[in-house]
Amino acid sequence: MRLAVLGAGDVGRSVAELAAEYGHVVTAFADSTGAVVDPDGVDVAAALDHKDEAGTVGDADPADALDADYDVLVEATPTTLGDAEPGFGHARAALAAGRHVVLANKGPVAERYDDLRALERESAGELLFEATVAGAIPALATIDGVGAERVTAARGVLNGTANFILTRMAAEGLGYEHVLSEAQDLGVAEADPTFDVEGTDAALKCAILANVIHGGGYSLADVDVQGITDIPPSALDLAAEDGRTVRLIGEVTDDGARVGPRLVPENDALAVSGTMNIVQLETEHAGRLNISGRGAGGRETATAVLADVDRLA
Repeated sequence: MRLAVLGAGDVGRSVAELAAEYGHVVTAFADSTGAVVDPDGVDVAAALDHKDEAGTVGDADPADALDADYDVLVEATPTTLGDAEPGFGHARAALAAGRHVVLANKGPVAERYDDLRALERESAGELLFEATVAGAIPALATIDGVGAERVTAARGVLNGTANFILTRMAAEGLGYEHVLSEAQDLGVAEADPTFDVEGTDAALKCAILANVIHGGGYSLADVDVQGITDIPPSALDLAAEDGRTVRLIGEVTDDGARVGPRLVPENDALAVSGTMNIVQLETEHAGRLNISGRGAGGRETATAVLADVDRLA
């Protein structure tokens, strides 16, 4: 398959680097300020060297990537809220041209799911977005395999940064600010960690899960959200005395979607440690399914993107 990759952050870079290994060719590669287009295949290594040296992957206009010859648009630009632009506009343009779209960008699926599905119905292309929920974990593929109508609930630890902080606080008895600083030094937390620690990232994933399970109708505004910034070490100490711990849990049920700190038994499947994620599905006939693994990371998330491309191929 010929790929146009939009976004040259960790995920976009990794998709471009791994595409050939999966049997695909990158014919267009763009970031926010430049692009490189070659119908015979972009020299990805040269484009990334150009990015490191000049701050952009190429000298062409980013819009040229959307007009290139490709079979699948890989949308890996940063997640935005509200109108989910420019990611939504990129997906709309590709679908209007009859191309397939694979999203790593959570914004369009979380904020404008119904609009995306309407565009897909009118297009010869298909829309897939495994990478938008829990990185390398095949959560959406599992729901598809079971049948969304047979999934009665979904819950899980959906943000590695928040989970790392809670794990360290519980293990060392340290305060939130201290552990956050440590996480930033290690590169586990962003310089501005708001998206992660206030629960927004997990809530976006819950909105996506709710849309998939319930057939649409959800956005970030429909998710009740509480983060971890106000949890004191004493709360974790008290939980430990009772054989429990605290995790930031996202949950989708027939009653809606919510994210917040929850007490879970220390030996429970949901008590994953460090930056690990877990998705737990309740099903009508298969019981409870637990899928855990790396929920973030460039190459990890790229494997979910390229798995979607393989499904389209």
